[in-house]
Amino acid sequence: MTFTRRQLLASAPALLATPLVTFSPAARAADVLTVGLIPSEDSRAMIANSQAMMDMLSKSLGMPVKPFVAADYNGVIEALRSKRLDVAYLGPFSYVLGATVAPIEAFAVAETKKAGRTYYHSLVVAHKDSGIKTVADLKGRTFAFVDPSSTSGHLFPKAGLMKVGFNTDKDFGRVIFSGSHDSNAVAVQNKKVDAVAIADRILDAAIAKGLAKREDLVVVWKSDPIPESPTVWRKDLDPALKKRVQAAFMDVKNIPWSDQGELNGFHPTNDAAYDIIRETAKTLNLDLRTMK
Repeated sequence: MTFTRRQLLASAPALLATPLVTFSPAARAADVLTVGLIPSEDSRAMIANSQAMMDMLSKSLGMPVKPFVAADYNGVIEALRSKRLDVAYLGPFSYVLGATVAPIEAFAVAETKKAGRTYYHSLVVAHKDSGIKTVADLKGRTFAFVDPSSTSGHLFPKAGLMKVGFNTDKDFGRVIFSGSHDSNAVAVQNKKVDAVAIADRILDAAIAKGLAKREDLVVVWKSDPIPESPTVWRKDLDPALKKRVQAAFMDVKNIPWSDQGELNGFHPTNDAAYDIIRETAKTLNLDLRTMK
């Protein structure tokens, strides 16, 4: 299966609901920091809901911070490349894709109180009544991925199964794309399919919401840790500004973080933390340099 750059950048609704942080060169000259947001809801509502973060960044940096509603991840990467933006929040795959065309680097990653960590896992889960216990048992069975461009709902489990010798294009009896992780949780719980791909944190949430029962499910495969979405900056930013920006993000904590719950805070990260994304792309024969 072929994936386009646009498909991968638009992979998950959760990412589109999370603040996208951007700093403009013009803002530095005026001593005003501009923070961009992805428009997943009414622009005014998003600005109001992000005010706590704006206030914390402003206090830490010692300058006014003004929110700005950005268009989408594709536009943000182009703006980074053309130096119209200095800092941005990107998804794991959108970051490694962006890094092929723009001189950007990850420097911070968020941790929510709900997750309590800066990574997550992709799972392959089956209903216990299916009799599926191992990857080999998946042969000939019905299976649901989430979306062709979903990191934990397709790309990682596809690559992971391929690594252990399972041909996801031929070995399943039937494959569908449900469109959401919650739909996969419901489908496997109700035995509509034999097994599904799903993110561990979303499975936990689905169980908490009563969409699935943990005692009815069997984890057949689990990925290595997948790093959470990074906040990135342009590599050519002034070193002194980089220190101030990173310090400001480390000061942001204990505030609502979009639909992901309360934010514990940010942790430092770096480009190497996302090599696992690049390795997965290689397994899937995705040439990040030529994707558009």
